[in-house]
Amino acid sequence: MTNDHTHIAVGKYLVSPLIKQQAEGRYAASVSIRSGRGSATHDRVMRLSGLFDTASAAVQHATEHALAWIQERSSGALTASPACA
Repeated sequence: MTNDHTHIAVGKYLVSPLIKQQAEGRYAASVSIRSGRGSATHDRVMRLSGLFDTASAAVQHATEHALAWIQERSSGALTASPACA
């Protein structure tokens, strides 16, 4: 069974943590990070390593991973802008 948890809006991104209970009862985590609208929508889905004892721990891990990815992209956009010539 796959559980889709609450979506979190972060600036132009929509973060959707996803978890799946494994056969042994632990949880695997994935996260969707969506941006854009309509035909310009881009959805990055990351399957994360590790198994978690609880669904909430898996959701927390997925959310933290997505927020770190967004922060990295935001910081990179500021430092990667071309200098005026």
